[in-house]
Amino acid sequence: MSQGGAATPPPLEPAERLAAAVLAVPGVAALHPGMFGEVGTYLPGRRVAGIRVADHAVDVHIIVVFGVAVRDTAAAVRATVGRLHPGAEVNVTVEDVAPAAGAR
Repeated sequence: MSQGGAATPPPLEPAERLAAAVLAVPGVAALHPGMFGEVGTYLPGRRVAGIRVADHAVDVHIIVVFGVAVRDTAAAVRATVGRLHPGAEVNVTVEDVAPAAGAR
């Protein structure tokens, strides 16, 4: 039990770290769980949708912001994941396009 403060949150799992990093890439609107929700990583009591981590590969499914260069955004996601999960094949799938923030 901690003394005099809030409990320290548990460290993030690899899939959670990857998800946070991917969401920080400019042009990524969100992660996407795949057509039938098949892309995700199951963790105790929760699921990280849009990220599937295997032994030698990482699958990332994203929604991009309308108007961004899709290939450049996918390449930036691939590079980001590659830095955090070295040696893995990184497969990026763009599942959808979302309107830019503030667009009507």
